[in-house]
This record gives sequence, C-alpha cells and structure tokens, in this order.
Amino acid sequence: MTRVWDVPVHDSTRVRDVRVAAEAAAERTGLSRDRTAAAALVATELATNLLKHGGGGRIVLDIVDADLELHGVGRGPALQIAAIDHGPGIADLASASRDGFSTTASLGAGLGTCRRIADHFEVHSVPGRGTVALARVHAARRDRAGHRVPGSDAAVRAGGINIPLAAADHSGDAWACVRAGDHVTLLLADGLGHGEAAAKASGAAVEQLRLSAHLPPAELLGQLHRGLRDTRGAAVAVARLDLATEHLDFAGIGNIGARLLTGDTWRPLLSHPGIVGAHRPGRLPQCRVPWTPDSLLVLHSDGLPSRWAPPAVAPPTAWDPAVTAAVIVRDSSSAARPVRDDTTVAVLAPTPQDRRP
Repeated sequence: MTRVWDVPVHDSTRVRDVRVAAEAAAERTGLSRDRTAAAALVATELATNLLKHGGGGRIVLDIVDADLELHGVGRGPALQIAAIDHGPGIADLASASRDGFSTTASLGAGLGTCRRIADHFEVHSVPGRGTVALARVHAARRDRAGHRVPGSDAAVRAGGINIPLAAADHSGDAWACVRAGDHVTLLLADGLGHGEAAAKASGAAVEQLRLSAHLPPAELLGQLHRGLRDTRGAAVAVARLDLATEHLDFAGIGNIGARLLTGDTWRPLLSHPGIVGAHRPGRLPQCRVPWTPDSLLVLHSDGLPSRWAPPAVAPPTAWDPAVTAAVIVRDSSSAARPVRDDTTVAVLAPTPQDRRP
C-alpha cells in the first residue's frame, strides 16, 4: 500500500513534525543511519525555508524507486522529499542555492546544504507563483568509498507526486514505471474511495505491473482486471513506450486523465468507462502515437481538476519529472483551495543530454 507523509507547514511547531515524519519515512525506506540523518536534515531545512520565504506550504514524503531513470539495474528505494508553496518565489535561484546566501538573518545554509547532501536535488521557482523544491535520498546509490553512482544512459525518466486526501496516512492512488527490454511502461491507478482499502487496490495494480511489464497496455489491463477482483477495484491507465520504434501505446479504464505534449501542442489520450476488477469494457481499444525527443506524458488521478493548465514556464521536458508533477499540482490548487481528493500526477519525460553519462 502507498504510504505518504503529507505535513502542512504553517508555523514553527510543524518543523519538528516534518523531521519526525522524515525519520519514520527513512526507516521505512531502509536508509542507513547516516542517510536517515541526511534525509531528516534536508526535510528540516526545506520546512524552515517554507516558513522563512514561502509563507508556509507543505512537505510531502514518499517512497519511490531509486531507479527513476530506467536503466534496468535495481538500486533499491529512495525517499523523495517535496516542498511545495504558493509564496512569492525566488527571484535569484542561482544565488539562493549557494551556501551562505540569505535574504533573512540566517546562516543561509538551507538550499546549498540540501543540494550537497541529497542524492538528487532540484528547485523550480517562479516569482509570484511559488516554489517547488525536490530532493531524493537513496538507500543504495553510493559505492564503498561513498561516491555517488553515475546516472543512467536511458532516453527517458519518470517521476511523480502523490498527495493523500486530508493528509491521510495512505493514498488510494499509486503509480509506477517499469522497464522491460526496449519497453518502458508507466501506470497510474486510483483505487475506489480513500484510505487503506483503496490503497490495497492501487497497490495490487502496481504489483501486477511489475510481474507483467512485458505486456502491451490493453493486455496488461486484462491481467489487472483479473488480479483486482478481490479488491474494491480501481481506475487504471497504462502507457507503454517502445524505445526502439519511438511510439507510445496507451489504454485506460476509468477516470485517469492523460495528456501528451509534443513540441508546443498538448493532446488528450482517452480512457474508457469502467472499473478494473469490477467492470471491464467488452472491447478495449489501444491508441498509438509517435514519441519524439520533445515529448512528455502526464497521467493524473481525478483529484486534479480536469481542466488543469500546463506549467506556465517552458520547457518542462528539462525538469525532473517529479518537479513537473509537483508544479502541476501546485498550480491547479491554492492555499485557499487545496486538493479535493487523493491526487497523483505521474510524468514520463526525455532525459536531457547533459544528464546522460
């Protein structure tokens, strides 16, 4: 089941809550004592920055696959820490990311510290719209000398953000991305309802994906339909990218949204009515579209408004996919109008050339 720690940060008392949540999440991720301390420090610094510079916000901690760049070598889980705010933004991000820089009477160690000790760290900020800071601390990404393991040579990478309704312990949504040979499959499942029973259904969909990632989307949904019969059922969308032929196959059942960006144009990919595990359409067509070096795929559960707007600042293909997902969630909500359901956004994007070894 998908366990997520969602901690609102609107006063100084919540900074301790963030640290406690980070330590609990790190233990569940299987981090060593040193990496747990690093994760707790990153989460604390980001929570402190939310109060100092963002006017408050939220810290979302989630356990994700460390192998988000899909090179096929298992490297264990990672703890993902996202700080999201609707504050004034950071006018000079390059300066703010350096140790010693501060616009307040502090030591200025926040973002620089996070960048130095996290295995991955990225910040996206737009003045007047807010900031997303995202870090990942890996359970097994360093060699015996303590050096970071080089990145992937894969042409694509995946990422996502999962926010449970009302800061619940479990999200009824789940997403995963798995590579099998030249095929990369991104799945998003939304279990019916909320809480642990919904999380059980979406979690079962993810487990089935890991067993059947070689199947095309329509066939995989057939497997999922049989595998989810003992659960509440779920809405599920599946997209499979063929790296060799550069095309994307898509099929979905239920209210999972999907949009594909190619160049400057967004197009919807349509799912069909039904509930995986309870009511499957008699015929499930599978659509095929080209995948280009500037393509980007977004899948989202119905916690996100159906008329969400793409990120206002281009190009999102250059960002970490999880940052893109968090920006979409941030910009579709507000401090006065929070998310209205379990809300998950999963993104598949090309890997920038400068991130390939």
